[in-house]
Amino acid sequence: MANSITIPRLVVGGAASGIGKTSVMVGLARALRERGLKVAVFKCGPDYLDPTYHVRAAGRACHNLDGWMMGRKAVLGTFTRACADADIALIEGMMGLFDGASPISEEGSTAEIAKWLNAPVMLVVDASGIARTLAAIVRGFTEFDRELRVAGVFCNRLGSQGHLKLLRESVSQPPVLGGLPSDQALVFPERHLGLRTADERSVPDSIFARLGEAISQWCDLAAIIDAANSAAPVDFEPLTARNAVATPSCKIGIAFDEAFHFYYEYNLALLESLGAELVYF
Repeated sequence: MANSITIPRLVVGGAASGIGKTSVMVGLARALRERGLKVAVFKCGPDYLDPTYHVRAAGRACHNLDGWMMGRKAVLGTFTRACADADIALIEGMMGLFDGASPISEEGSTAEIAKWLNAPVMLVVDASGIARTLAAIVRGFTEFDRELRVAGVFCNRLGSQGHLKLLRESVSQPPVLGGLPSDQALVFPERHLGLRTADERSVPDSIFARLGEAISQWCDLAAIIDAANSAAPVDFEPLTARNAVATPSCKIGIAFDEAFHFYYEYNLALLESLGAELVYF
């Protein structure tokens, strides 16, 4: 029997890679959390670094949604379980919105995940040095795939509030929901090709606090929440393990520390449902 996903949800998708999606995602999660909301956080693709930032911002586990590796059923199952006690879900995309496992299809892309989840997209754009050009960029993304709904635009690396006003005037639909200024105080330390996670020594909590405050000051949070609330329900089949057993049939050791910490929650849950006892060390 199919169930239905109804939680408010929003994909933070990028016009390209390296435009600050993680800062936007983290700041938004922190700002919503400050409002008393329980925020479920996710990362598209096989990324082990960004989720460590999400955990710090949301105060809860982050789960990967990898369309190419997991498939639709596992993605929906993982998403549903992780949202069980949440008020809203944020999903950070990877690379550009349509980039994935193939240059000619949506396989493995953020767009694929957004469509599976019936989730509206907030498109993050590097707005440094542009004004009306934003309208052309947004039109390209909204018309490229009509089945994908871009519900709003987020302008990163702004020059000023006046710059944000110009950008809002240049694009009427979908609306510009806000942005972040180009400010070194809002930039995370260099990640050294993925070798630095968001531990408290490397990334102080003050950065997360500043990002949350900046999102509240520069964005229309109510409109962002409305966009998440506009997500249509999506039906899914509950995950059921084949040959599930009542008692553990084997033990599997799981290394878990600062060096070894990237695991798909879905894989671990499936092992347990099939009779494995997971022992963390």
